[in-house]
Amino acid sequence: MYTRRGDKGDTSLYGPRRVAKDSPRVEAYGSIDELNSFLGVAISLSKNAKMSESLMEIQRLLFVAGADSATEYGGKREVPRISHSDTLRLEEMTDDLLKRLPTLTSFILPGGSPEGAYLQLSRAVCRRTERRLLTASRNEKMNPELMPFFNRLSSYLFNLSRWANKGARRKEEVWRG
Repeated sequence: MYTRRGDKGDTSLYGPRRVAKDSPRVEAYGSIDELNSFLGVAISLSKNAKMSESLMEIQRLLFVAGADSATEYGGKREVPRISHSDTLRLEEMTDDLLKRLPTLTSFILPGGSPEGAYLQLSRAVCRRTERRLLTASRNEKMNPELMPFFNRLSSYLFNLSRWANKGARRKEEVWRG
C-alpha cells in the first residue's frame, strides 16, 4: 500500500496535523516502532514460551505507546495511553526476574546467546527511544507516563537478557576497564 502523501518529506500525526518526517515526535514514535521490530527478532529466536509471551505483551504495549506518542496529549483525540499501571506492570516483571538472577556487582558486556544479544540491542534502542521522547516533550504535549514506562522497560530488557543468557548457560562477560 502507498498513498504518495509523504513523498515530499511530511507525514500525518494521528489527526489532521502534518509534520516533517524528521520532527522530534516522529523520531520518537519511529524509535518505538524500531524497538518493537527488534523485539520481534528476539521472539523469533526464543525457545522459551514464557519469555515470548512476555515480549508479545510488551509489543502490544509498544503499539499503545506508538499511538500515544503520535497523538497530542490532552487534545481532542482519544487514543489508548500508556498508564501508570503499565509502568507498574514492568516493575513487577523486572522484580520477578531479579529474584531468579544473581546480584550484579560489575558492568557486563552485551552479548551471550543470540536471544540475549538481541534483547541487549533492544535495550539500547529503548534508551534511544527515551532520549527521543524527552526531546519531543520539550516542544510538544506528550504523555508524562511515557518516560517512566520506557525507563522501566529498558531495565526489564536488560534483566531479561541476563535471564536468557542464564537459561542458555552463557556466562556474563564482565567489563574490565
